[in-house]
Amino acid sequence: MVVGILEREKQTDRLFFALSDATRRDIVTKTLDRKCSVSELGRQYPISLTAVQKHVEVLVDAGLVSKHRSGREQLVRGEVDQLRRAHELLDELETVWRARLERFEDLLNETTGKERE
Repeated sequence: MVVGILEREKQTDRLFFALSDATRRDIVTKTLDRKCSVSELGRQYPISLTAVQKHVEVLVDAGLVSKHRSGREQLVRGEVDQLRRAHELLDELETVWRARLERFEDLLNETTGKERE
């Protein structure tokens, strides 16, 4: 049970680490509409092809894109389901923090004698 929780946390960490970089977010965005080759992506950024390949590998590891070989090219496709997962996780965090803020507001109102609006 604990192993499953730890693995899920690692997957979440990989997901948000991958999304923390602007180049990687841009790669995901570009590959959601259509498949792009790694070399095509490499021409779109002022960094080396090797750096683009490393960004793609981080995204693959996080499940945000998938890679498929077509002849000599490696095609990259964005995975919308994993983006939905990120959205769901952020929604969960928002719910938790809103509840905490409401409890904090209630506590402040109790100590100051004010009622909640």
